[in-house]
Amino acid sequence: MSINDPRKITAKESRGRSEGGFLGSLRAVVFIAVAAGAAGSLVFMLRAGQHTPRLLLVLFVIWVLSPFAALLWANIVSKRWSVVTRVTLYCVTLVITLSSLAIYSEIILVRPPGSANAFLFVAVPPASWVFMMLVVPTAALISGRLSRRSEDA
Repeated sequence: MSINDPRKITAKESRGRSEGGFLGSLRAVVFIAVAAGAAGSLVFMLRAGQHTPRLLLVLFVIWVLSPFAALLWANIVSKRWSVVTRVTLYCVTLVITLSSLAIYSEIILVRPPGSANAFLFVAVPPASWVFMMLVVPTAALISGRLSRRSEDA
């Protein structure tokens, strides 16, 4: 609680609280989205790589599922993170899931003309990693600065 306004909850006090209401619902949606995104991405990849050698296909499965595994892990361990960081993580998870499915299904065309089917499945996972590794730590940094400012006041 803040000294100036007892109704105001600081970021530090919100850590470790059980999530209820909107955040709890958003967290549940995110877990469903990660599972659906991983399954959908896997289906699109297997359909595109029907004639791919088995070893290469196994490596592609690991490669394509790696961002979803990282997002699942981050969402599991994020319960003690600040609200700002958790909401950012939830939004990043939804953006990566929806954009991956849209790109793999070719609703959004990003493949250069004449490139192989594998281009999408090679390019999207590292782009997802870069996006999540830029946005989530930035939110954590901003959240930490905001909580330090509120403690100093």
